[in-house]
Amino acid sequence: MTGSERIEVLFVCMGNICRSPTAQGVFRDIVEKAGLSDRIITDSAGTIDYHAGGKPDRRARETANKRGIDLSDLRARQVRLSDFDQFDYVLAMDRSNFEDLSALCPSGEEHRLHLFMDFAPGRKEQEVPDPYYGGAAGFENVFDMVEEASRGLLEHIRQQHLIR
Repeated sequence: MTGSERIEVLFVCMGNICRSPTAQGVFRDIVEKAGLSDRIITDSAGTIDYHAGGKPDRRARETANKRGIDLSDLRARQVRLSDFDQFDYVLAMDRSNFEDLSALCPSGEEHRLHLFMDFAPGRKEQEVPDPYYGGAAGFENVFDMVEEASRGLLEHIRQQHLIR
């Protein structure tokens, strides 16, 4: 890999309305602030199509807005087989989604698939919990976790792909 290529990152949860759009928005913001938007492309998707075309959950948008991040342009979609060709990183929010993605992943492309929290080695949590059935505190917690993993992911990409 050279320092001139684009890196594409896909964040995946179940419905693509809480965790994965939050992760996309946070990571996109960190990438923009680092001046790397032309080199690192982001997207998000869900393992199910129940919310396809819908906006992120209102509580996710409100939590992001309070922290200066806009999720209003994001729309839910389902993961496609072609995502494993397009994206360098396919990041699952939890083990259940990781297993669903593993079943879909073409042979030889498993290196693209990771648990997102693996990029936050300072945290004990290995999964981003689904805040959908909880209150505002759950969305705040998810945001904090996603922020830390996003910083680790950017550092990993910089090191692995010689991006500065």
